[in-house]
Amino acid sequence: MKIHRAEDRGHVNHDWLEAKHSFSFGEYYNPRAMRFGSLRVLNEDLVEPGQGFGMHPHQDAEILTYVLSGKIKHEDSMGHGGVISHGEIQYMSAGSGVRHSEFNASESEAVHLYQIWVLPNEKGLEPRYEQKKFPPEGRLNQWQLIASPLGENNSFRIAQDVKFYATELEAEHSLDYELQSNRQLWLQVAKGSVNICGHELRSGDGVSFEKAQEINITALNNSEILLFNMA
Repeated sequence: MKIHRAEDRGHVNHDWLEAKHSFSFGEYYNPRAMRFGSLRVLNEDLVEPGQGFGMHPHQDAEILTYVLSGKIKHEDSMGHGGVISHGEIQYMSAGSGVRHSEFNASESEAVHLYQIWVLPNEKGLEPRYEQKKFPPEGRLNQWQLIASPLGENNSFRIAQDVKFYATELEAEHSLDYELQSNRQLWLQVAKGSVNICGHELRSGDGVSFEKAQEINITALNNSEILLFNMA
C-alpha cells in the first residue's frame, strides 16, 4: 500500500485551466511517476467558463472523462458531439488516430473533471466514441462499474484488462473491496475524505495496492471515489 498525496502531484495553472497530474503529462515531468500499470493519465482539471482544449490529436489511448461538477462539450473528427455533466461519462478510444476538442459548456460556471487515459492492449485500433448516463443510485454506497474489458453491466468496453469503478459514499458509510493476487489497484479520492485501511485520505489523494488484500473504506464525510483494478 502506497499513499500518493494531492500536494505531490504536478500542478499547472494557466488563466483558464488549473490542472493537477498524478503522472507525467505535458509540462509536468516526473520520472518516478510515469504511470501505474496501464493507467497512464489521471488529471484533475478545473476549466474556466467558456474555455477549453481546442481541436488536437490523440492516438493509442483509451480516454475516459469523468465530470465532478459543471458541463463539458465534446466534438471530434469522427463526427460525434455532446455535452456531459456529473453522472454522464464519456469514453473515446483514440486507436489509429482521432482529433477532438473539449470546452466548458457554460459561460458562467467552471467545470471540474478527471481525464483518464489507459494504455490499450493493442495499437492501431479503430477509433470509437460513446457517452452514457450512469444512474446515481447505482453508485450510492456501492461500486458502480464504469468500464471493463467485456463491457458487462452496461459499462464501456475498454481495450485493456482494467475495471474502472466509481462510488459516492455517504458520511460514516463503509465499503470493502477485495484485491485478488496478480492484480494492481489504484484508488483516487475525487471528493470528500475517507479512511482507507487506517489512513486518512482527502480529496486529490490517491493510494495504490500491489498485493492481494481486503481493502476497507469508510467515508468521513460525503465522498466520491474512483477505483482502477488492473493486471
